[in-house]
Amino acid sequence: MTESSAPEQLDPEDEKLVTLARATRARTGAAEGAAVRDETGRTYTAATVELASLKLTALQAAVAAAVSSEAVTLEAAAVVTAASGAADTDRAVAADMKTPLVVLAGPDGTPAAALRA
Repeated sequence: MTESSAPEQLDPEDEKLVTLARATRARTGAAEGAAVRDETGRTYTAATVELASLKLTALQAAVAAAVSSEAVTLEAAAVVTAASGAADTDRAVAADMKTPLVVLAGPDGTPAAALRA
């Protein structure tokens, strides 16, 4: 996956993912929020998981929810984070799911970058 500057205009469905990810992050007070859309159009959201025995990025957790519901691929994903770039683990899980677009957005929901397959 290659990282580029944020797209000038997001598709409305991709904007929805950013909104869902931002709401999940705000609701939980987690470091990150993520939302993904699978090949059938279903959406899944998750926040960062930080337990003594389990650590997942928000994107990993959202992908786990999608896969446990039998998703095979993702159409798109969004991660809302204060981090300056995508974690290697997020790049790997997006590639595993053949995700063509991952939007990275700041805490205010403004897209900052895009990962493209």
